Amino acid sequence: MKGLLKIFNIQCSVVTIQSKGLFISLLYSIILTSCTTVDLYEKTVSLPGHEWKSTNKPEFNFTITDTTVLYQVFFVIRHTEKYNYNNIWVNYYYQPPNDTLHKEAREFQLATNEKGWLATGMDDIYEHRIKLSPDAGKLKAGSYKFILENIMREDPLKEVLNVGVRIEKVK
Repeated sequence: MKGLLKIFNIQCSVVTIQSKGLFISLLYSIILTSCTTVDLYEKTVSLPGHEWKSTNKPEFNFTITDTTVLYQVFFVIRHTEKYNYNNIWVNYYYQPPNDTLHKEAREFQLATNEKGWLATGMDDIYEHRIKLSPDAGKLKAGSYKFILENIMREDPLKEVLNVGVRIEKVK
């Protein structure tokens, strides 16, 4: 019986050492991944009362310093499952460095009858990251401004939680 206890104690010690090793490896992985840089800008604004009024035009400013890479620009929207439409119409205004303010009216598809919401979701909240142009492009160095405006017929537009802009470096 003492032999079995010795074997059991040794096995328990090995399991404990392996668990510590696993824990240290996991901790090391977390530290390494948390120290890497993320090559993007993302800013969203929360909409009061989960309603996007046409008079609420969020503005986003960012600076580009690296002109050697391509960038992809996204429209970001978060809404609840109770959002009444499968699309959204938005005026987006953009101003490149040393240029005038440009305006484009765009329709963004948020859902289809076949697939449902075209977004990532958790519980009853869905987030869309929709490309503003099909291809990535080079951006000039300097400060950029984006303004988003809801131009849907329903005003205020209910069940919209956040809207914003995301800029990613393409690797």
